[in-house]
Amino acid sequence: MTRLLDIQGLRGGYGRVEVLRGVDLHVDAGEVIALLGSNGAGKTTLNNMVCGLVPASAGRVEFEGRDLTRCHYREIVRAGLIQVPEGRRIFPNLSVRENLELGSYARARERRGANLERVLATFPRLGERLAQKAGTMSGGEQQMLAIGRGMMAEPRLLILDEPSLGLSPLLVEEMFTLLRRLHGEGLALLLVEQNVAQSLEIADRAYVLENGSLRFEGRPAELLASPDLKRAYLGL
Repeated sequence: MTRLLDIQGLRGGYGRVEVLRGVDLHVDAGEVIALLGSNGAGKTTLNNMVCGLVPASAGRVEFEGRDLTRCHYREIVRAGLIQVPEGRRIFPNLSVRENLELGSYARARERRGANLERVLATFPRLGERLAQKAGTMSGGEQQMLAIGRGMMAEPRLLILDEPSLGLSPLLVEEMFTLLRRLHGEGLALLLVEQNVAQSLEIADRAYVLENGSLRFEGRPAELLASPDLKRAYLGL
């Protein structure tokens, strides 16, 4: 299987505070990877380090065989490694259309029209609200917008940080149905989620972080078969 993302010995954090302590992780083409752990385990820091938003103090990040460890985040986006950040980070005073078009600013700009049609086919509700200011939409619609914005860049790997956060149970179900659909279309996903049970249902493999170090790597069935791991790290 083709290796997309290969993280080796990644270390770093904020100032003198080391958050990640030698993390190894990989994502192959077409895989869904669940990155699990309690709040403060280092999941978002890992995402931001991979995407060039937080510098690594040691280790290596390769994407499709290219070393991106010290690259600017724009170069990482151009390579096709796209993050849908925690909290959505949409532009509330811009329209839905403008938010979506910004997703293709650094990558796939020449195919913006075709990609917009694809996103609107995936999220028909966005098509009904193209002229509406993004900040006036519901939380679920804003999450659709954030994912749609990421899709506008034709991602090779899509990192999703807490996509179900703050959504109603019905919208959470819709969100995971969408992720299954994207997986079925062959898109690789790195999914950071507090919703452990549903994440493991769609994941090919899982990693568990604790205090910046990996405590588990393997198939979801292996993780769920261990009462100690379930109790200690997943709250199940």
